[in-house]
Amino acid sequence: MVKEVRTAATREALGPTLVKLAQEGLDIVVVDADLGVSTSAIKFGKEFPDRFITVGVTEQNMIGVAAGLAACGKIAFASSFAVFMPGHCFDQVRMAVAQPNLNVKLVASHGGIVTGEDGASAQALEDLSLM
Repeated sequence: MVKEVRTAATREALGPTLVKLAQEGLDIVVVDADLGVSTSAIKFGKEFPDRFITVGVTEQNMIGVAAGLAACGKIAFASSFAVFMPGHCFDQVRMAVAQPNLNVKLVASHGGIVTGEDGASAQALEDLSLM
Protein backbone atom coordinates (compact mmCIF):
# COMPACT_ATOMS: atom_id res chain seq x y z
CA MET A 1 0.00 0.00 0.00
CA VAL A 2 1.34 3.42 -0.96
CA LYS A 3 1.02 6.07 1.71
CA GLU A 4 0.11 9.54 0.53
CA VAL A 5 2.82 12.06 1.36
CA ARG A 6 2.22 15.80 1.55
CA THR A 7 5.08 17.96 0.36
CA ALA A 8 5.67 21.64 1.06
CA ALA A 9 8.33 24.21 0.38
CA THR A 10 10.75 24.81 3.24
CA ARG A 11 9.51 28.38 3.49
CA GLU A 12 5.99 27.11 4.17
CA ALA A 13 6.84 24.22 6.46
CA LEU A 14 9.53 25.61 8.77
CA GLY A 15 7.44 27.75 11.14
CA PRO A 16 4.55 25.33 11.67
CA THR A 17 6.95 22.41 12.12
CA LEU A 18 9.00 24.25 14.75
CA VAL A 19 5.81 25.21 16.61
CA LYS A 20 4.67 21.58 16.61
CA LEU A 21 8.04 20.32 17.88
CA ALA A 22 8.08 22.90 20.67
CA GLN A 23 4.51 22.04 21.66
CA GLU A 24 5.62 18.41 21.94
CA GLY A 25 8.14 19.49 24.57
CA LEU A 26 11.42 19.90 22.72
CA ASP A 27 13.59 22.68 24.16
CA ILE A 28 13.88 24.56 20.88
CA VAL A 29 15.17 28.07 20.32
CA VAL A 30 15.19 29.78 16.94
CA VAL A 31 17.74 32.35 15.84
CA ASP A 32 16.74 34.39 12.81
CA ALA A 33 18.68 36.77 10.57
CA ASP A 34 15.81 39.12 9.72
CA LEU A 35 14.11 36.75 7.27
CA GLY A 36 11.51 35.22 9.58
CA VAL A 37 8.60 36.31 7.41
CA SER A 38 10.11 34.83 4.24
CA THR A 39 11.17 31.56 5.93
CA SER A 40 8.00 31.38 8.10
CA ALA A 41 10.15 31.14 11.25
CA ILE A 42 8.17 34.13 12.52
CA LYS A 43 5.27 31.74 13.19
CA PHE A 44 7.42 30.14 15.88
CA GLY A 45 8.33 33.61 17.14
CA LYS A 46 4.69 34.57 17.56
CA GLU A 47 3.92 31.35 19.43
CA PHE A 48 7.10 31.35 21.56
CA PRO A 49 8.45 34.93 21.65
CA ASP A 50 10.81 34.19 24.55
CA ARG A 51 12.50 31.48 22.45
CA PHE A 52 12.85 33.47 19.22
CA ILE A 53 15.92 35.65 18.74
CA THR A 54 16.42 37.92 15.78
CA VAL A 55 19.91 39.24 15.14
CA GLY A 56 19.20 41.47 12.16
CA VAL A 57 21.02 41.00 8.89
CA THR A 58 24.03 39.29 10.47
CA GLU A 59 24.12 35.62 9.53
CA GLN A 60 27.60 35.25 11.03
CA ASN A 61 26.34 36.43 14.43
CA MET A 62 23.28 34.20 14.09
CA ILE A 63 25.55 31.15 14.00
CA GLY A 64 27.52 32.32 17.05
CA VAL A 65 24.33 32.93 19.04
CA ALA A 66 22.91 29.54 18.01
CA ALA A 67 26.18 27.84 18.99
CA GLY A 68 26.13 29.53 22.39
CA LEU A 69 22.56 28.44 23.04
CA ALA A 70 23.39 24.88 21.98
CA ALA A 71 26.40 24.89 24.31
CA CYS A 72 23.92 25.67 27.10
CA GLY A 73 21.82 22.62 26.24
CA LYS A 74 19.20 24.13 23.93
CA ILE A 75 18.25 22.71 20.54
CA ALA A 76 19.09 25.69 18.36
CA PHE A 77 17.70 26.30 14.90
CA ALA A 78 19.28 28.96 12.69
CA SER A 79 17.35 29.90 9.57
CA SER A 80 18.10 32.03 6.55
CA PHE A 81 18.10 31.87 2.78
CA ALA A 82 20.33 29.19 1.22
CA VAL A 83 22.43 31.83 -0.50
CA PHE A 84 23.30 33.47 2.84
CA MET A 85 23.53 30.48 5.17
CA PRO A 86 26.79 28.98 3.91
CA GLY A 87 28.09 31.95 1.96
CA HIS A 88 28.08 34.48 4.78
CA CYS A 89 28.83 32.19 7.69
CA PHE A 90 30.81 29.18 6.51
CA ASP A 91 33.72 29.75 8.90
CA GLN A 92 31.39 30.27 11.88
CA VAL A 93 29.56 27.03 11.09
CA ARG A 94 32.85 25.15 10.82
CA MET A 95 34.51 26.59 13.93
CA ALA A 96 31.60 27.26 16.31
CA VAL A 97 29.18 24.45 15.42
CA ALA A 98 30.84 21.57 13.56
CA GLN A 99 34.16 21.26 15.39
CA PRO A 100 32.63 21.28 18.90
CA ASN A 101 29.78 19.06 17.57
CA LEU A 102 26.99 21.29 18.87
CA ASN A 103 23.28 20.62 18.41
CA VAL A 104 22.55 23.41 15.94
CA LYS A 105 20.13 22.81 13.09
CA LEU A 106 20.81 24.92 10.01
CA VAL A 107 17.71 25.54 7.92
CA ALA A 108 18.15 27.15 4.53
CA SER A 109 15.16 28.05 2.41
CA HIS A 110 15.09 29.46 -1.12
CA GLY A 111 17.62 27.00 -2.55
CA GLY A 112 18.19 26.93 -6.29
CA ILE A 113 17.23 29.49 -8.89
CA VAL A 114 13.45 29.58 -8.43
CA THR A 115 13.11 32.09 -5.61
CA GLY A 116 9.90 33.76 -6.75
CA GLU A 117 9.39 37.35 -5.69
CA ASP A 118 12.62 37.38 -3.68
CA GLY A 119 14.60 37.74 -6.90
CA ALA A 120 18.07 36.97 -8.20
CA SER A 121 19.93 38.05 -5.06
CA ALA A 122 18.27 35.15 -3.21
CA GLN A 123 19.27 32.47 -5.72
CA ALA A 124 21.67 29.81 -4.46
CA LEU A 125 23.56 27.33 -6.60
CA GLU A 126 26.61 26.64 -4.43
CA ASP A 127 25.01 26.22 -1.00
CA LEU A 128 25.09 22.42 -0.89
CA SER A 129 28.65 22.19 -2.16
CA LEU A 130 29.83 24.62 0.52
CA MET A 131 28.19 22.70 3.33
